[in-house]
Amino acid sequence: MTAPSARQGRLVADDIRVAFRPPTRGAPPTVALDDLSLDIAGGEIVALIGPNGCGKSTFLRVAAGLLAPARGQITLDGRSIHEPDDRIGLVFQEPRLLPWRSVAQNITYPLELAGWSAERRAARLAELLHAVGLEAAAGLRPVQMSGGMRQRAAIARALALSPDVMLLDEPFSSLDALTRERFNLELLRLQERTGTTIVIVTHSIPEAILVADRVIVMTPRPGRVAAEVRIDAPRPRSVELLDEALVSRAAAEIRAHLELSENVA
Repeated sequence: MTAPSARQGRLVADDIRVAFRPPTRGAPPTVALDDLSLDIAGGEIVALIGPNGCGKSTFLRVAAGLLAPARGQITLDGRSIHEPDDRIGLVFQEPRLLPWRSVAQNITYPLELAGWSAERRAARLAELLHAVGLEAAAGLRPVQMSGGMRQRAAIARALALSPDVMLLDEPFSSLDALTRERFNLELLRLQERTGTTIVIVTHSIPEAILVADRVIVMTPRPGRVAAEVRIDAPRPRSVELLDEALVSRAAAEIRAHLELSENVA
């Protein structure tokens, strides 16, 4: 595992187990995660990759404080996470914007809940709109925007309270390949400006390699860490990275670990 970092935003999962009760009485529980431990350094970008149903999204829900594990704990900078926390932002696969609110009103919603004054909200909104390139769309409703614009608004909303950690659950999976690459690069530029720790769930090996410092390969359910692959590529990164030999080697290593974990399961 990565050596602990003194930088703010260190997320540590220790022996996480999550089991869901079945709808049929007397049936055994479904174990989504078991014996999962992971140490993510402050400011690091980690990609989680694995087969469908291996618990990647479940892990994000636990890390966000939305789901209590049956065993183990997750800490952020040494403090246990057991409920939603302003230090952690979560972006779902679907933007989940409030349809009756404008882009600006959606982005500032967490600030309203936190009791920010209108003046402070307006100043922070200007920063966030600039960060995600939505200055011209502030007054639009979600239905008036493309899928990519809605996702950018969702990311801005998650960044509103300047979280130390961002959890992204396949945020660009609905986009076409070229747009997805562009958004990956925008995410990297955003992280360079904020220094936020990022955990991103993806099924795309190229996406994982392009954005991450480490790729965590998970086993089939119950999800555990099967292997980690370090991406030793300099930053800032560009799509040209995907043509380099180190990417081919990393992709081959990730695929090998995925195949091995599935065979073992």
